[in-house]
Amino acid sequence: MPTATVNDAALAYLDSAPGADTDKVLLLLHGHAFDKSMWAGQVEHFGALGWRVIAPDLRGFGKSEVTPGIVYTEEFAADAIGLLDALKVPAAVVLGYSMGGQVAMEIQHSYPERVRALAIVDTVPQAEDAAGRRRRNTVADRLVTEGMQAYASDVLGVMIAAHNVQAKPGVAAKVLEMIRRSPAAGSAAAMRGRAARRDFTETLRAVTVPALVIAGADDAFDDGAGARMHELMPHSTFVRIDGAGHTPNMEQPQAFNAALEEFLAGL
Repeated sequence: MPTATVNDAALAYLDSAPGADTDKVLLLLHGHAFDKSMWAGQVEHFGALGWRVIAPDLRGFGKSEVTPGIVYTEEFAADAIGLLDALKVPAAVVLGYSMGGQVAMEIQHSYPERVRALAIVDTVPQAEDAAGRRRRNTVADRLVTEGMQAYASDVLGVMIAAHNVQAKPGVAAKVLEMIRRSPAAGSAAAMRGRAARRDFTETLRAVTVPALVIAGADDAFDDGAGARMHELMPHSTFVRIDGAGHTPNMEQPQAFNAALEEFLAGL
């Protein structure tokens, strides 16, 4: 598995077409306590359609180097851009899921020239309020002291739709194992960084590139956030995925891939 040293950290990543000279590059950013393996279906599907698909393990997750303490959203964004630099990719379609969606919005905010198009999956643009910051820091402390096992079991029923825990046991098992193997120190550092993230509302208002917002119809965290982000961006499309919760690309991969494929075909 390839790695690249970016901003003094070794990042593991998947690349469906190493070294390919193409403007059809899709950068996939995973969510909290997940890793690049969540995108296996998309790497295969879109790679077969001629896209160069790059999916890193963000700092502190998967096989990438762990930075303990706190890692801010700005650092994840800088790492993603550093990886594109290392791979000589000038611009990409940037797709982020959940925490990765906030990283994608940070990339749009700080490095807009690197974003050919923006896709956001099951996330929210608002900064945390005081209660949210306390909650995230409390969870981070718990991850360090208790590890990932109990946390994984606790959040499984919101990471995918509760009905899919029983209806799609293979998906549930993959999500559970992915969270369980996530490094506790890296997960805690990211959780603390998310507590301090910026508000991206105005960033979205200023987006001029094509944009796609995807939300699982049964996402426990959404509460209309996907539709509101679509309203903020003048050149955006909104797709709701039926039968999916917070992780539609794994719960309903055919519908997810179809929505993303249609978006990419229109670029």
